[in-house]
Amino acid sequence: MTTVTERDALRDALGLLRDREQVAERLLESSAKHSFDPDKELDWDAPVEVGKWFWPPELLSLYDTPLWRKMSEEQRMDLARHEAASLASLGIWFEIILMQLLVRHIYDKSLTSNHVRYALTEIADECRHSMMFARMIKKGGAPTYRVPRVYHNLARVLKTVSTTPGSFAATLLGEEILDWMQRLTFPDERVQTIVRGVTRIHVVEEARHVRYAREELRRQMVSAPRWERELTRISCGEAARVFATCFVNPQVYENVGLDRREAVAQVKASGHRREVMQSGAGRLTEFLDDIGVMNGLSRRLWRSSGLLA
Repeated sequence: MTTVTERDALRDALGLLRDREQVAERLLESSAKHSFDPDKELDWDAPVEVGKWFWPPELLSLYDTPLWRKMSEEQRMDLARHEAASLASLGIWFEIILMQLLVRHIYDKSLTSNHVRYALTEIADECRHSMMFARMIKKGGAPTYRVPRVYHNLARVLKTVSTTPGSFAATLLGEEILDWMQRLTFPDERVQTIVRGVTRIHVVEEARHVRYAREELRRQMVSAPRWERELTRISCGEAARVFATCFVNPQVYENVGLDRREAVAQVKASGHRREVMQSGAGRLTEFLDDIGVMNGLSRRLWRSSGLLA
């Protein structure tokens, strides 16, 4: 992978990078046309719909396992309610981290640039998303599921020492897998209307966030010092391992009356679950591979996470 200077342009394996200000200008235009206020857009007062899922059954961690086949339909739907709450809790945790990383990214940049304006716009989006997810958890009546304390505190270190490319790589990790699942959720008429509305809003607005992060990560991987690129590869691989570990809080299984150890073991052994997670990460891992993030130790860490075949 080489850096080529052509009228101050940068090029990577995917081609010529677009001008940073032009990318941000287009994203700002899209934000002006396609942004939502969840408090007004969604009917939070509507009752929970009897017989509808809080998450598509095929995306649940235990789907098609021996334990799943023993569960009643009521217990399966209860699992969906709790897993949706677990994923929403993970999303809030991640978005709070992301907002802090974005503030760090723009701290030394031109305050009047489109690039900074869009970062601030994205932070506003993420604030609304976090409140929306919290409201969805409350609506479903499930508890909030925090990530394990060790990872919660590890994130404090990440927010302090993360490199700029590392921040954007982690951003994509947290956004793209959930985005893939949500694209399957919002058109699914088996799912609660409120959950479909939440995922629809998130998919539309996250598409801009992914574009912003991808463009900036490409730029960083051809312009950052070698040590920073190497650290990004390792930190991204480790983040994949942590993210996969935290994806569903094991307390979910106890809360629906299942044996925690047995459930965790069956999820780990599930070929269906492995396929779902790798499919969700597929576009991201291909992109990271193309731009030189995924090699050596990074690739081994991704494979150990179960997100890469």
